[in-house]
Parts: sequence; C-alpha cells; structure tokens
Amino acid sequence: MQASRTTAVEEACTDAGIERKDIQAIWCGVYYRFTGLSGTTAADALRLYGIPSTRVENYCASGMDAFRNACFAVAAGVYDIVLACGVEKITDQGSRGLPNVLRDSIPPFMPPASAPALFAMAATRTFAERGWTREDLARVAVKNHANGAKHPKAHFRREITMETALEAPMIAWPLGRFDSCAVSDGAAAVIITTPEIAKKMNHKDDYVLVKANGLAVTTASPMHNPGFDYLGFPATRMAAKQAYDEAGISDPARQISLAEVHDCFTITEILNYEDLGFCGPGEGAAFIRDGRSAADGDLPVNPSGGLKSFGHPIGATGCRMIGEITRQLQG
Repeated sequence: MQASRTTAVEEACTDAGIERKDIQAIWCGVYYRFTGLSGTTAADALRLYGIPSTRVENYCASGMDAFRNACFAVAAGVYDIVLACGVEKITDQGSRGLPNVLRDSIPPFMPPASAPALFAMAATRTFAERGWTREDLARVAVKNHANGAKHPKAHFRREITMETALEAPMIAWPLGRFDSCAVSDGAAAVIITTPEIAKKMNHKDDYVLVKANGLAVTTASPMHNPGFDYLGFPATRMAAKQAYDEAGISDPARQISLAEVHDCFTITEILNYEDLGFCGPGEGAAFIRDGRSAADGDLPVNPSGGLKSFGHPIGATGCRMIGEITRQLQG
C-alpha cells in the first residue's frame, strides 16, 4: 500500500517538475483500512511531515473527493501546490476483497444487498422497460477491454469478444464476470496548483485548467424505495448539473470531447451516458450500439479502458480517472 502510493506520487511530481518538498498539503482518498490514521500513513510513506495530511473517505468517490478538496484549497488561496492521491490494498482482505468489517459498518445505513445485486436490478429494469439486452451490456465490456489492452498500466490488458462476455460465469443475473469490474490494488496521484505556477512547470504550454467540480451524495437506501425506478442515478445527474453550470456547459453531447465514467458494472456506464447528458433518456443502449462511445466515436467514453480494465481500488479510482483525462487533453 505504501509502496504503490509513493510510486504514484513520485511519478506525479516528476511529471509536474516539482519535488515532494514543494507539496504544501495532502488529501488522500482511502476507503478501507487504517481508519483514523490514513493521513498519518500518507505522511510516513512520503516523508512529508509538518504539513496537513487529510484522509478523505467517500466510498467510490473517495479519490475524486480528495481531488475536489485539493482544488478548493488552491482556489481559496490557502495553498499554492497540493497533492490529491488515493490508494487501496484490498486483494488480500478476504471476503472477495472486501474487509469483514463491512458486515458491521454497512447495515446501519445501507440495505443488506451486494453491489452486483443492486446494479443487476438496474439492468433487469432497463430490460423490462426499455428492451435493452445482455448484448448491449457486453458491448461495453468489449469496448473497454479493447481500450485497456492498449494501456500500459491497465490491470487487464487483453481484448475479449462478444461471445466471451456473454458466455462468462454469472455473478448476479444479468451481470456476468465481464460485466463487473475487478477487485484490484492500486494508487494514483495528482498535483494541483495555480495557473500562474503551472506556467512555470513542466506542462507550462499544456497544463489543464480545472473549470468545475460537482459532487452529490446518496446511499443505496433510495434503491429500496418502491418509487425508485432504477433507470438512472439522481446523484450523478445532480453532480453533473453542478459541474456543467459552473463550467458553462449547456449541451454536453456537443461540447464534451471525451469522458471517463464509473463503469463499475457495464450497466452503470450505459446509464451514465444518459445521466451525464450524452444522449436522451432511454437512448443509452443505442449510444453504445451505434459506436458513439468507442475510441473512434463522436464522444469516446473510457478510452483508458475504465474500471473494466483497471479494476477498482476504491480510494484510487477517482484520481486515476483525473490523470487519464489530463493525459488525453495534453495529447
């Protein structure tokens, strides 16, 4: 865990053209382990003492929320150069990579259902209401594995066929093995600074400006409300609206050139197409069928290979996605 985080931070510092001692504050996304101590362990791993080091825990959005907090700190003028990172070491935890502590921590505020089960309910609802099929889900898996096969840091670097995806063992019908992201270890890091300082760093000619950052929180509880239709995720739509309004995006399907989205399950990516405004309600399956989200489509989605190729080290995923978008924008 410490080694992967240190490696990610060193790579980020080298890319930016700074030294670790230039970092003035740290936000680290970690979901599991070291509860209450993760800020300290980040300082230990990086040998960065005497500066603020804050653990950020927001389940699958932990890494993204670390980035959000780091951006706000720089925008507020409190710091000039900060680090947002995320890390997770869960493959050796037992319980399919999920620590046993979850049995005690989740039931008080979330329904006792697994993630595959909840997203499977979303998939079956779209099958019944919209006529979507397992083939539509498989197209996402095939696309993302093809993208990931080209990425040197992907966990899974191999392409799959439609037949492979459709014939894989079932996890929670209709979601099979290739409809689900893997349990993985990993770390990611991002350096955030001011535009004035960025112009003096390695990427002075192609630094990426953060124009907006939206966050909306929900739990699995609404999914057990009889009125919840499973045809999208309200929190995604609310977060997107926050970011779009702040960035001046009025037509995301036209104004956005590419996207990294949370494909924890294939159905999630398709519903994200709609929730993020890339297509209209009910048009998500057609979006993937028509190749619009392919690498050579009009709005490539998950050109890195997404969670399907990288797995989902929960605390690190958000920062990894930010890093991927940054590389794409820099060409």
